[in-house]
Amino acid sequence: MKRILLVCFLFMTTTSFAQKDSDVVATVGAKKITLGEFNKKYKDVVAQVLSNPPSRQVFLEDLVRYELGLQEAKKRGLEKDPIVQDQMNQAMYKGLLEKELGQKVQDSKVSDEEMKAWYAKNPQIRVSTILIEVKPGATEAQRAEAKKRATEILAEVKSSKRPFEELVRLYSDDTTTKNVGGDVGWQSRITLNPAYYDAANKLKLNEVTQNLVEVAFGFHIIKLTGKRSFEEASKREIRMAVFDEKRKVLFDKFFDGIKKNYQINVNSKLVE
Repeated sequence: MKRILLVCFLFMTTTSFAQKDSDVVATVGAKKITLGEFNKKYKDVVAQVLSNPPSRQVFLEDLVRYELGLQEAKKRGLEKDPIVQDQMNQAMYKGLLEKELGQKVQDSKVSDEEMKAWYAKNPQIRVSTILIEVKPGATEAQRAEAKKRATEILAEVKSSKRPFEELVRLYSDDTTTKNVGGDVGWQSRITLNPAYYDAANKLKLNEVTQNLVEVAFGFHIIKLTGKRSFEEASKREIRMAVFDEKRKVLFDKFFDGIKKNYQINVNSKLVE
């Protein structure tokens, strides 16, 4: 009989202390923080922190402070502050992308075949260059003068029997590379200006560009000095490049889909 009473007592005690998601762990002003809300947020924090996550008690204190600060910010009307509004807009933009594309991006896989196909068109290259510099803020006349000088140098490169490296030392404005024959080391589509990379990648080994390569800060004359095979190349860099292209396809498809719902006018000439 005593044993039965003890079991009944333990059952009643356990039941009376059973926790429910609707139980309130803290109240801040009119805001009630439930156990379910607390557990969800604590689980998210523990998943993000690799080591030494906060204890449940410390996290509860942080959650109370967060809610207290949020209510005080609203009380002061900070949601009308332009800086706060900009931050809120950025958060909404990121939230939209995460909701619509987050899982799709995470699910994107890159195969060895895709890596090899991409690398066949975009190999890592080594180049040397003569740079005729155009200073930031240069006038159209100054840019034209630089182009004239670059054209004259290119003509000499084509006709001269001097080694390219010697001509680099004579004419290049790139102080970083002119004393090493213009060598910029191993580069890739990721690290180079697109126009620069495309021009260099079309060259045969030890061939020099027949036309000037124009970029924002000047004019290049490029010599291709090496191409890496797929086996020699950085697989991590290739994988990231393919992954980025897949992600771009997802983003482009999403924004192309919602563009039709809005009237958009762009005057790109104003930012040239």
